[in-house]
Amino acid sequence: MSFITNVAGVAVLALAVSLTPVSPPAASADAGTPIGVRLPAPGGRYPVGTVALRLVDRSRPDPLVAARPYRELMVSLWYPASGGGPVAPHMAPLAAADWDRRSAPPLGVPKGAVDWAGTRTHARVGAPVERRAGRLPVVLFGSGDGGPRTLGTALVEDLASRGYLVVTVDHTYEADQVEFPGRRLVRALPLPTKLTPKVIEKLLAEHSRARLADLRHVLDQVTTLAQGRPIGGGLPRGMLGAPDVSRVGVLGQSLGGSVAAQLSRDDARVDAGVNLDGAYVGPVATRGVTKPFLQLAAETQTRDGEPSWKSFWRASTGWKRELRFTGAAHGSFTDLQPLLPQIAAKLPTVPLADFVGTIDPGRSVAAQRAYVGAFFDLHLRGRPTRLFDGPDARFPEVALIP
Repeated sequence: MSFITNVAGVAVLALAVSLTPVSPPAASADAGTPIGVRLPAPGGRYPVGTVALRLVDRSRPDPLVAARPYRELMVSLWYPASGGGPVAPHMAPLAAADWDRRSAPPLGVPKGAVDWAGTRTHARVGAPVERRAGRLPVVLFGSGDGGPRTLGTALVEDLASRGYLVVTVDHTYEADQVEFPGRRLVRALPLPTKLTPKVIEKLLAEHSRARLADLRHVLDQVTTLAQGRPIGGGLPRGMLGAPDVSRVGVLGQSLGGSVAAQLSRDDARVDAGVNLDGAYVGPVATRGVTKPFLQLAAETQTRDGEPSWKSFWRASTGWKRELRFTGAAHGSFTDLQPLLPQIAAKLPTVPLADFVGTIDPGRSVAAQRAYVGAFFDLHLRGRPTRLFDGPDARFPEVALIP
């Protein structure tokens, strides 16, 4: 797994290459009983449904594996639901097992210490779409570089419970692991042996271009749904015609946030975007955006310390706000925020502050949900809010940066 961070102003794949190595994980005190972890319940008015879909884009070869003549993706739809169904797992079984073996140990979590496969969301698989929610504004979500689509579930579920259709996307051959139907697991391509700044810059640019094309294809498919036409089997009842593609937002963490900005600039269908603590990669870093845009920053992320933030901010001419979360770290804007503290409570060797800072995890999640939800409510639904006018006593950890 990798998150974009900054060292001397250069974007690097910090976790994937262990530029700040974690000590070898210590075994759990009770090695025979894996630790169970829970995601926070969404706070909106609606129950949540979800469905995973395989999408195939035959209009282009795979941008990361030239031998493959088409691009294949896994996405999940998250939406307000009615009725029951089985509760969806946080990660699909093979993906959870691979995460346990390959992705958790760099976090200081030993293999087998956590019951990743047993972790559940609050969404019901295939539940019917809630008709009372009306047409659903659409939000596309992208994780950080190397991160699977599941790492944004705590925030995504909350948006769905507020009446949004959120589409989370796995970028195949970049995401640590992607599980496809038929119990087929696809892992990320190996990273280059020598990750010099130039190699890293080239790699991030390649991933960014692939993601942009992926998201355009996903938005095409959502548009097909909005027109009442299916995009594959297994769709929940009421999904055809439910998306409202006249109201589209894009949300991403780390590289996903940079791509959110680029898509906002490039695609006329996108109305607003949110960047969760990501450095900017590519043309948008200097050209900015003209549409409403929100930046959420960890405590150490500043415009003075990150050149791409400064240039992006100066060039952006639309509605814009920047919020800094005191005590937050880069991983605070992922599901590591609620999950890692639960693990560290039983595995004290986990370097908690390195990944999610010192901010209270519950308050961090609540603030992220409140500000991101209010932003999309304002710009996709026209619902006024005073949350961005100045400091809010409910969220003293959050500072509005002028």
